[in-house]
Amino acid sequence: MSTLLGPPRPQDDEAPGTSARPGPRLRGDLLAALLGCALVAAAALYGWNRIEAGVPILVGWPPVLAEWMPHFRRGGVAAVVVAVLVVTAGPAVAARLRWGALLAVTFVASVAWTFSLALIDGYQAGIVDRLTTPTEYLVEVDRYPGLVPFLTTFADRIVGMTPDTLVTHSSGHPPLATLVYVWIADVLGPGGEYAGLVTLVVGASASTAVAVTVGALGGLRWGRVELPLSPSTVEAGRALARRYVPFGVLFPGAVWVGVSADGMFAAVFAWAVALLALGAVRRGVLGSVLSLLAGVGLGAGLFLSYGLAAAGLLPVAVAVLVRRWWPLAVAAVGVLAVVGLFHLGGFFWFDGYTQVKLRYYQPGEYGLLRPYSYWVWANLAAVALALGPATVAGLRRVAWWPRRAPVAVLALVAAAVIAVAVADLSGLSKSEVERIWLPFATWMVLACALLPVRSARWWLGAQAVLALLVNSLLFTVW
Repeated sequence: MSTLLGPPRPQDDEAPGTSARPGPRLRGDLLAALLGCALVAAAALYGWNRIEAGVPILVGWPPVLAEWMPHFRRGGVAAVVVAVLVVTAGPAVAARLRWGALLAVTFVASVAWTFSLALIDGYQAGIVDRLTTPTEYLVEVDRYPGLVPFLTTFADRIVGMTPDTLVTHSSGHPPLATLVYVWIADVLGPGGEYAGLVTLVVGASASTAVAVTVGALGGLRWGRVELPLSPSTVEAGRALARRYVPFGVLFPGAVWVGVSADGMFAAVFAWAVALLALGAVRRGVLGSVLSLLAGVGLGAGLFLSYGLAAAGLLPVAVAVLVRRWWPLAVAAVGVLAVVGLFHLGGFFWFDGYTQVKLRYYQPGEYGLLRPYSYWVWANLAAVALALGPATVAGLRRVAWWPRRAPVAVLALVAAAVIAVAVADLSGLSKSEVERIWLPFATWMVLACALLPVRSARWWLGAQAVLALLVNSLLFTVW
């Protein structure tokens, strides 16, 4: 077996790139996880109290948009099988498998985990019907007028309560989000099945993109960066990624990745950052081409979700880590090219963003009705539920011992945390952040790479059990 997987790699208890001084203990990790659970419980209890008092919390099971509905379809047995396999064999396989094969296995395992979680609701309810509700993008696919009319009238159709007004999800996102589903319908066929499957598969690839990014940058240290990277630096980065991979696969937020468009947006953004990381550690034409492609991906992300603007520090973090601004400048050309193309087509990003803010606070809209005083902290409980106890424990290690964290983990996780803080304080994300913040949560899971190897299986088990319980006890809208 070891011959097939390659030579065994050492699994030091501390993450690569950390200092040799004694680190934080397990009891601190457990305390952080318990505090995360307490936050979720407090948000749930106080949310129910406000609902009974007549306050429009406007979710069925605070702090997430779901209904209490214990259920478990037979297809969900696959989720238990995947969980057991990753918990028991994931860390060892991630440590031994060759790098290219590991990335492929990460993608397949993530798809299997996300797909099998959706099967707890059944194939029809969990995948086919998810994107067919009256507020989803597929409504606009059915009345798509053609590219030019669509783009030129898009901003004008965001605000208003007329029959021509865009439905909730299309109006709340830039036009590329709807266009993706138009193209899926054109290529594969209309309806929720193909739309749901493509969304799920693309969204599940985000963990692979994060692994690629960490593999490229994880071995860097503060100070001057010499290119090309030495073999030892490359191996250190990949060793760090190997510690992350099982946690990236068993991400509890996969409950909402399958199926919500925000999971797909998270993956597009993650692959753009991965391409930038690959381009930043290379010189010459290849590095510039990769950085340009990254810019196109980042630009596409801006036209998938306005909220991805808050994640702008992640590409900056890549440039800071490699001490090179040229890749970021090349990426900016790609971003501007995408912005320019949409502008020529008739849609200007800031026009759409301005109209979205107007619609968010229109009379009768949930953005106006949901109380900021509750959601500004209950949002954090919702995202903690999506992150899981292992990530909360990992974030505690990043926050309390930043000098012990590998610089790539510190920079990327900090950028994601800042994005969450900006989105939360803005008041434009009141509720539903368990899916809306998937593009940020995906990177916060990277903090799990700091957890000790000796306790990795226990933390993975906790992640898996949480996801299984959430999807079996609650019927989530996504």
